[in-house]
Amino acid sequence: MTRLPSWVILGITLTFLIGPFLIIIAASLSAGNALAFPPDGLSLKWYAKVFTIDSFRESFGVSMFLAIGGTAAALALGIPASYALTRYDVPGAEAVRLIVSSPIIVPGIIVGLALLRYLVLPTGLGMLAALFLAHTALVLPYAVRVVSASMQNLRADMEEAALILGCTRIQAVAKVVLPNIRGGILAAFILGFVTSFNQVPVSLFLSGPGIRTLPIDMIAYMEINYDPSVAALAALLAFLSIGIILMAERFLGFSKYV
Repeated sequence: MTRLPSWVILGITLTFLIGPFLIIIAASLSAGNALAFPPDGLSLKWYAKVFTIDSFRESFGVSMFLAIGGTAAALALGIPASYALTRYDVPGAEAVRLIVSSPIIVPGIIVGLALLRYLVLPTGLGMLAALFLAHTALVLPYAVRVVSASMQNLRADMEEAALILGCTRIQAVAKVVLPNIRGGILAAFILGFVTSFNQVPVSLFLSGPGIRTLPIDMIAYMEINYDPSVAALAALLAFLSIGIILMAERFLGFSKYV
C-alpha cells in the first residue's frame, strides 16, 4: 500500500482546519445582499456595516466584560486552589478536582438550564450577574488545570529556598512562584477568554432583554437577516483571536514559558 507524502497529509490537514475560515472570509467580501459562496463580486461594505449595528456593539461590550471579568475572577479563585492542590496534601483532593471540572464535563445546555432553574428564577438574580457567575464557573476548570500543571513543573525547593532566606509564604508565592508560572497563567487566561467569549449554550439560557452576548446576538440577527455582515463579524472575531495570540507572543514571550 502506497503511503501519501507528508506534504500531502499536511496540506489536507491545513485545508480541513483553515478551509471553513477561508470560506467565511470569502463570503464576507461578497458584493451581493445575501450570504453566499462563492461571493457575488467583492466588496468591503459588510465590514463597514458591522460597526453600524447597535446590537452588535452592545453585545460585544457584554461579551468582553464577561470574558475579561469572568476569566480574571476564575484565575483569582483558580490560582490559590491550584497552589493548595499541588503543594499540600488536601483531603479529598481528587473529589475537589472532579467538582471543579464538572462545568466542562456536563453538557453546556444542561448547565445553562440548571442555572436558570435553580439560581436565576428562585433568587431573582439579574441576567448580567447570572452570566458573570456562569462564565466564571465555566472558565474555572481551565484555570485550575493549566495553572496546576505549571505549578507541578515548578520545583518546590525554589520556594523553600525563599522561605529559608527570610521570605514569608505570601512573599515567596509573589516573588518566586507567580513569576515562574506566568506562562501557565497567561495560557489559562487566553484559553478562558476564548472559551467565555464564544460560549453559546449557557449564555442562551441566561440572556434576556437588553443583555445578550455577541454569539447569541449573531444567532438572533441571522433569524431575521441573511446578509454577509454576520460572516464579516465572524471574520473580525477570528482575526481578533489571532491578534491576541500574536500580541501575547510579541510582548510577553509566551513560547518561552510553555
